[in-house]
Amino acid sequence: MALERYAGPGCLVEYMQGNQAQVAWVLEESSGRLRLYTLTKREEKMALSRVLPWMGPRYDGARDRSEILEILAACQTRREAAAKAVDALELWELAQGEVREETAQWFAGLVGENPDVDAVAAMGRALLGCKTHFKFHPPKFEVFPAELVERRMVEAAQAEEREKVVVAGQAFFKELWQGWLSGDRKKAQGLAARLDPEAARRLAELLKRLMADAEDAEAATLWAMLRKGLPEHPFQPYILATQWGIVPPHYNYLLDQADYAPGDDWWKPYAPEVAALEAGLAAQAREPEPIAFVSVDSPTTRDIDDAFFAEARVDGGIRLVLALADPALDWDFGGPLDTAVAGRASSLYLPEGTSHMLPEPLGTGLYSLRAGEVRPSLVMEWDFDVAGETVGFSMRKSFVRIAENTTYAAVEAALDAPDAPEHFRLGHRLATVLRQKRLERGAVIIERPEPDIILSGYPESTTVDMGLCPSYPRSQLMVSEFMILGNTAAAQYAVTHGAAMLFRTQDAALSPEIRGIHDDPPSIQRVVRELPPTLTEPDPRPHATLAAPAYAPVTSPLRRYADLVNLAQLESLLRTGSPRWSRGELEARLPELSARIEAVGRVQRFRPRYWKLLYLQRTCRERTFEGVVVDLGGGGYVSLSLPDMQIYVRATRDALGDAVYIGQRYALRLGKIDPLTNELRVFGAEEIPARLPEGAEAFFMNAGGAH
Repeated sequence: MALERYAGPGCLVEYMQGNQAQVAWVLEESSGRLRLYTLTKREEKMALSRVLPWMGPRYDGARDRSEILEILAACQTRREAAAKAVDALELWELAQGEVREETAQWFAGLVGENPDVDAVAAMGRALLGCKTHFKFHPPKFEVFPAELVERRMVEAAQAEEREKVVVAGQAFFKELWQGWLSGDRKKAQGLAARLDPEAARRLAELLKRLMADAEDAEAATLWAMLRKGLPEHPFQPYILATQWGIVPPHYNYLLDQADYAPGDDWWKPYAPEVAALEAGLAAQAREPEPIAFVSVDSPTTRDIDDAFFAEARVDGGIRLVLALADPALDWDFGGPLDTAVAGRASSLYLPEGTSHMLPEPLGTGLYSLRAGEVRPSLVMEWDFDVAGETVGFSMRKSFVRIAENTTYAAVEAALDAPDAPEHFRLGHRLATVLRQKRLERGAVIIERPEPDIILSGYPESTTVDMGLCPSYPRSQLMVSEFMILGNTAAAQYAVTHGAAMLFRTQDAALSPEIRGIHDDPPSIQRVVRELPPTLTEPDPRPHATLAAPAYAPVTSPLRRYADLVNLAQLESLLRTGSPRWSRGELEARLPELSARIEAVGRVQRFRPRYWKLLYLQRTCRERTFEGVVVDLGGGGYVSLSLPDMQIYVRATRDALGDAVYIGQRYALRLGKIDPLTNELRVFGAEEIPARLPEGAEAFFMNAGGAH
């Protein structure tokens, strides 16, 4: 059977349909157009250009349709069998590197001498089916080079694996979704057990990737195929993952988005560095200063990074000494552990647990200012006159031994006693003066209740309760003012010595209306709305809210990486007279550090809101919640603060009544609460009568009686 050169009547031809070669009988040819009879017993019209470049055999004489079908069927069977016998990969091995492209007839000649049309057609079919190694450019087949074949093989394997995952995952995800809608979590493990292990691994990995980054472009194609038939939901991967059980209930996906490892296992790969720091500190330790420093923290605090001592001066003034934890003493900046710590940026204090910035053996152990232990420290010392003006300041690297770790509650109680310890009494007196001086310079101070989120049964059977954290105004005032004082002094010291720092700045002129102390929700809202954002930059500028000419955080080096960097700058100035880093070097670090601070800060800001909404969701049918109007807004909506929750909600004017004003109080009925999507709605409101000043009610009653 010779290859035909002309597709006239009676000639067998092949064409591609459905990615397969099909054989057909030419009934008629006219000006490059063919009328064909196919195995499907249909006539087709086709351009000659669509016909594959092997034709024949050609049958003379008239044939009826049944005879043509027999011939076509026999030809199709013969060629399919011959194509299966062709080893296309072996042919590629022979041809690659020798020829760039050749015809099917040439390749058939490698297998046998003088191949007939059936052999050529079978060869063409085999090469068409081997798309990873050959590409058809009629009338020839391109032979792919080895590196391209390797890439295409990987892609083909990935496509095959993807198809397996999609087939397995679509039905599985639909079942999971239906289980979530019906509140049934029991079926998930049984459904998962029927999955192919590799498919299950891929599906779990995909959901985790999407929880960490909903815009993951690499996962988008597979996810689009898997979620076909499911309704839109912004947290669908999270819901499927929790329903499946690959993450626990109330999983903190914000940590994944911030690429922040919770707990204290993250540092284990850096254990040799941690051990070296422990050994190095033991070798450098020396006799501590004979000062009875006291730290004041909450009772659960383990990373203690500051302590103070206050005593009277002979002129009636006060001597204040502040000891700061010193993890920068022997820290390898730029080393593997430092890189990991810089990536964490700060510690996280969440209702479900604390994750420290430093490895716990360092942050709550080696460097923490624990009572009775000798610790490296940066010591700041001030002398204040009777009026609270600074008359002396010094700073030094040293070692200290803390006399006592106490709590806000204990200090508050001690200050109530007639024989209050002198260092507490003097510390509180000084802090009061320092705060007043800041207020006179235009400081803005916001005082609001701190909600306490209490979890039990976390994570499997979590119950959320809410309360208010106890307030200890005098002891908390001491700590906050001493920290502001220390950070301001650090900035001034750096400025005096011409050193760059990671300054916190807020260079703006504040209006007189927002200066001072604010403790009611409308006032707080107005202040927050008007205050400009703070920045981190290498140049000293004022911090308007704190009324500080320059401010460089340095008092929390165990908890914040920026403080650790600033501490190292000060230590270098003290040790060598020069800063560790130039302004340009600090500026180069800022983009990455700022991005990490923002990412981790989002977790600290938004995770507590999740728990608050979960509490509201559980209790909203049982009670109302007090809301205070803080913004009349626009578009028919009013903003209210829930002071006890420190959370905001919007309500329509229709829900609140006709006359709505700033400061108005309502008992709110809340509903349609979804902690995951951050949804919270006001379903109803009842106005709470305005509160009268203390004693006013009795006055009005007496006045009424007189009349």
